[in-house]
Order: sequence, then C-alpha cells, then structure tokens
Amino acid sequence: MTSPALRTAPQPPATTTGTTGSTTVSTTTGTADTTGTGTTGAGTTRRLGVGLGWRSEIDTVVERQPGLDWVEVVAENICDDHLPASLRILLDRGLTVVPHGVGLGLGGADRPDPARLAKLAGTAELLGSPVVTEHLAFVRAGGLEAGHLLPVPRSRDALRVVAENVRIAQDQLPVPLALENIAAQLAWPDDELTEGQFLAELVERTGVRLLIDVANLHTNRVNLGIDPAAELDRLPLEALAYVHVAGGTMVDGVWHDTHAHPVTEPVLEVLAELCSRVVPPGVLLERDAAFPPPAELAAELDAVRRVLEGGR
Repeated sequence: MTSPALRTAPQPPATTTGTTGSTTVSTTTGTADTTGTGTTGAGTTRRLGVGLGWRSEIDTVVERQPGLDWVEVVAENICDDHLPASLRILLDRGLTVVPHGVGLGLGGADRPDPARLAKLAGTAELLGSPVVTEHLAFVRAGGLEAGHLLPVPRSRDALRVVAENVRIAQDQLPVPLALENIAAQLAWPDDELTEGQFLAELVERTGVRLLIDVANLHTNRVNLGIDPAAELDRLPLEALAYVHVAGGTMVDGVWHDTHAHPVTEPVLEVLAELCSRVVPPGVLLERDAAFPPPAELAAELDAVRRVLEGGR
C-alpha cells in the first residue's frame, strides 16, 4: 500500500490512543454477548457508562475517581500472567476493563501476526472483557515499525485486504472486536471512499464494531478539512461499541491530538453531534501524559456527563 505522492497536514505528535464479531447495539440492555468466536451473529452491547483510561502513572487516582463506571487499558502494557494490583482492585469492585490495542496493524498489507493476536485474546480473557478494540491503521511495513498510527488508503483494494485481516482477527478473539478511527497525519491521494464510507463498508462485510474517537474527528477537521457531522452521517452508528474523548492543543494553526491537554469545547461539540444521532453505550476519557490533579480529571468527566445528559 504505497503511493507516489501524499497530501500532508503538518504532523502533530504521535499518540498511542486511540473492537470481534457482529452484534446488534442495544442502548437499554445491561448485558453483553461474549460467547462465540467473534465472527457474525446477533448479540447485545454492554452499557459501559462513563470511563477513564487506566494508566500506571495514575493508578490510585483512577481507583479513587468518584462515579467511574469502567476503564480501558493499553493491551500491550498488560502482562499475560498477572494483572497490576490496581486493575485487580477495580475488577473486584465490578468495574469493566477493556483492552485497547495499538500494535496489531490491521490496516497493513500483511496478515495479522498470530503472536500479537494471541496476546490480545489472552488479555481479553484475563480481564473478562466484553469487547476488545484496535485501530483502523497500519503501523509497520517491510519489517519496519512506523511509530505512528498511519491512515489506510481508502480504496476498494485496501478494503478487501483490511476486511480479510479483520475476519482473521475476529476468528482468534474470544469477544467482539471494535475498530477506532484515527487522527490522520496525512491523506492518500485519489481515495475512493471517505473514512465514514470505508468504515461502513467494513462493518457491512465483517460485522466489526466501531470505536468512534470524537477527538480524532475534530483533529481531522482542523488539519485535513474533514466535516465531522458528515462523517458521522456516513457511519453505521448501530455498530457503535463506545466513544473516545481526549484533549489536544492548537499550535500555529495545527491541531495536536496530544492526550496531554484538557478536552476542549469543539471536541465536546463533536460528541454532542454524535449523541444527537445515537445514545453511545459508553464514553471514555483518554489521558496519556501531563496528568492533572484528580479534581481536574473529575471535572472533565463531568463535562462528558453533561453532554450525555443533553447539555454542554
């Protein structure tokens, strides 16, 4: 998947942020279908609520955060044979923990690495998770690691490759898989589909779920001129597993999706656009660096709750 020329936006810092099978979204159920191998079939989506990304740097802060419904962990940061004590405490309290992968590279030309897939499947089982998530991106080629979540060329040929990669992953994962839209640092020339159209066709072909990152939609609006509302209209939101919200900052006209700054009003407005179309099963705040005091994290979570309740 190469191209002789690329349209590029000034590149923001790389971020490692950021689901198997076909299920039918329910906005009222509190159960999840975690039987089956992740191919296709009807099921339900667990109502997750409002969550926070678990990071080892703020493990005790997450433990003590009031009103928290669930957490998400970077799958590559979890050992196969044991859990951090903080995650065990949260699980013992009954909180859902969802593994979020960053290194599978389902958008690449190569088939998914069996060892990486086995690791992701094992993490999902260790955590008792109802879903696992990854990115619609490629991260390596020719044995070289990019160090970034790179956008997939949105062509029919690429769609066929990605769909097969997704089906392979679904067959190996014990629970449904959801894919996240990324904050693209470049756009391929002569794309045949928008991101929303690409994801919609991928859902139709594979039954994969969607993890919609509204901060990434905002990033692409600023840096690449993409209309978030139009993309939301193209997405099959009935396949929504949950939503990401994160902060960033503007530098010299470029939006940097840092996950190290507070969530801004424009990002919350994109969340409101999504909520005007569907009740999301869950919304999670990501923070990966420059961690603020617990009260500031709580205030950001409250801002998310206000959007979900219909106000901003």
